[in-house]
Amino acid sequence: MSKCSPPYLILFLVVVLAFSLTSYGEYQSSQITSQEIISHIRYLAADELEGRKAGTEGCEKAANYISSHFQRAGLKPLGGSATYFQNFSFTSGIKFGSPNSLTLEQRSRRLDLEVGKDFFPLSFSSNGEVSGELVFAGYGISAPNLNYDDYSRINAKDKIVIVLRYTPEGNDPKSLFYNYASLRYKATNARGKGAKGIIFITPFSHDEEEDLGGLRVDLSFKDSGIQTVILRRKIAEEILGLVGKDIKDLERELSNKKVNSFVIPDVKVQIHTELIHEGSATSNVIGFLEGSNPTLKDEVIIIGAHYDHIGLWDGYSRGRSETREGKVHNGADDNASGVAGLLELADYFSSHKKSLQRSLLFIAFSGEELGLLGSSYYVKNPEIPLDKTIAMINMDMIGRLRNQKLTVLGTGSSPEWKTLIESVNYNTGLTLKISDSGFAPSDQVVFYAKEIPVLQFFTGVHPDYHTPDDDWQKINLEGERKILKLISNIVWDLTKSPEKIAFSRAREEEKTASSFNVYLGTIPDYSDESDGVKLIGVKEGSPAQKAGLRSGDNIVGFDGKTITNIYDYVYSLAESKPGVSAEIVVIRGTKPVKFNIVPESRREKN
Repeated sequence: MSKCSPPYLILFLVVVLAFSLTSYGEYQSSQITSQEIISHIRYLAADELEGRKAGTEGCEKAANYISSHFQRAGLKPLGGSATYFQNFSFTSGIKFGSPNSLTLEQRSRRLDLEVGKDFFPLSFSSNGEVSGELVFAGYGISAPNLNYDDYSRINAKDKIVIVLRYTPEGNDPKSLFYNYASLRYKATNARGKGAKGIIFITPFSHDEEEDLGGLRVDLSFKDSGIQTVILRRKIAEEILGLVGKDIKDLERELSNKKVNSFVIPDVKVQIHTELIHEGSATSNVIGFLEGSNPTLKDEVIIIGAHYDHIGLWDGYSRGRSETREGKVHNGADDNASGVAGLLELADYFSSHKKSLQRSLLFIAFSGEELGLLGSSYYVKNPEIPLDKTIAMINMDMIGRLRNQKLTVLGTGSSPEWKTLIESVNYNTGLTLKISDSGFAPSDQVVFYAKEIPVLQFFTGVHPDYHTPDDDWQKINLEGERKILKLISNIVWDLTKSPEKIAFSRAREEEKTASSFNVYLGTIPDYSDESDGVKLIGVKEGSPAQKAGLRSGDNIVGFDGKTITNIYDYVYSLAESKPGVSAEIVVIRGTKPVKFNIVPESRREKN
């Protein structure tokens, strides 16, 4: 045999190799594989992306990764400027403005305190300057149901109140006082009592006396309507010593639930706070796959998943522990698993696009962890009219399938869902747990509020949820592959059916777990930054619906209390009683409208 291969043999090998490469490429795109799923998850959940918090470099890297795969799959970019990115901005942080000052005057003595060293404004403080006399108000709690009110013996109107952090029973989550422990609640309560400002101090029973806190942000960037600072305990000791009071003695007395509030005479306080809200930019990543039917291709099915997560430990993650501070929360299941599914389905349907009748819109949402920011932005700025969107399929945490049990939420959003799902699930090996609710807390909720049929696929909460332990090694790859096969079967049915799937409102029987007693059924729009609580919807059959509330209403009053943010609303609900009518005030359009609403017990069994 010659060392040189004959020409016909070389030609044969070239043809075979070309055929093999083509077949391999087609297989990678036309099949849903475990190898590709884990490849996506490993990248998105890598430490280098630092938990993909919206507005960070890691989140931007994830967006670029998704867009490159959309391009590779042949999806049309449907963001701005002929890109895949639908850009939007959001409030992401708070910094000091100037000035921030706290001055104490006691007769001829004046003490000018230093910000960051002696005191610290809290992130929900109002801006501006206030001054007034000083009163001590215990833990700053008013809890009629517990027969306890720190304000019962003092008049706080136009005063500055000084209160202890935590509760008479410490910071025990099992305590009946725990609902009243948050600093937000205490600031709101002080405002309701007429106080101009509130100063927090840390009791000796806790170790953080040197911790003045920081400008940590929470779900709402709206301020509390009152100047709010935390004061170094040593300085507070000096102030209380002027009237012969000792913090340790006060703690012991208050631990017996005996109210001990009093005026601190001859002391005047001046507080000036100036906080600046900082904005960040992020993007939804949107790719379009056009259907082939001349008529049906104008209608789209949205397939979505959020790609952001919670980043590094910031003190607000679930499962709080100081041992997690600064650690990357990789979010392999939440929600790199959903994004991997999005990319796999984009590849899969792109390779079968000639068989698609309707069009598909693939959206990777940002800002879900901050309150459905990306999906809320999309429905307010749709790239394809919402009346052309016939369904929305959402994947959020689909990587931890256990015992073949998959939860499918939103089945009550169309009378056709259950029959369709049953018909395509016959060969997957999955056991489905069906939930009618369209208001499950993920991105599909904003589409359901716009009367679009929705489904959310979910494999359940686990001990690693919102912790640094949610890593790629724990993903059930074969389980996710089965779930994606089921979803692809549903999408095929939706894209080929000559009639649009019908919308229906689900009977919302689930009452979300809460430490408060009452249930109204209102669904806030957390992306809205106007004063009040804007609703994206109300649950079917709920007290809110029965009272006449609807999507778009902005709640500004409840049971005689002014509502400027979600916290005002929650704390007002905490004081209401099941079965007792209350007045709720909303802005509808531009006019205030009043309704009577009767809260239900959250612990009722339906």
